[in-house]
Amino acid sequence: MSDPDSTGVTEVTVEVVTDPAAAAGVAEVAALTFPLACPPHAAPADIDDFVATNLRESNFRAHIADPRADVLVARDGVGGPILGYALLMHTEPTHPDVCAVVTERPVSEVSKMYVLRDHHSRQGATPSHLLMGAALERARAHGSSLIWLGVNQLNARAQRFYTKMGFERAGVKTFTLGDSIEHDYVFTQRL
Repeated sequence: MSDPDSTGVTEVTVEVVTDPAAAAGVAEVAALTFPLACPPHAAPADIDDFVATNLRESNFRAHIADPRADVLVARDGVGGPILGYALLMHTEPTHPDVCAVVTERPVSEVSKMYVLRDHHSRQGATPSHLLMGAALERARAHGSSLIWLGVNQLNARAQRFYTKMGFERAGVKTFTLGDSIEHDYVFTQRL
């Protein structure tokens, strides 16, 4: 692990995950952080079902192995604990609402990006800023001309963050969480 700087804060590092053994740690953070972004009315059982179906270790092993995906992690120092993660998909969108507003190709999606609650407002470079910077770099390296993401319409904090990072609202889409149909904004950024 990196040594703390003079303020006692360890430097956050970001890496592309290539070792499938790291999938368990990413899944653990995913299970802790997904509920943070859910709207207040989301049923706990629906959140648990989503985590159990979509954020398992096996899901992240598959993403790590997929050449069309990048799994990024922010760590507390080199080799330290995972503070957050991002999942990028370098594929065309399939949701009709997204296809209507994301028409440029090639394109990348920030499918997921979550940081542990205690590290949202950290001294120095925050894990979220570093993860998004790395995601933008990976999308450019992939040759994408546009990057997009969906964010729940009630998640004002995330919307402010994405706007600060250069994204603009381009449309709306739906997201199914259990029996509930949630409404997301589609945010885009030209690369």
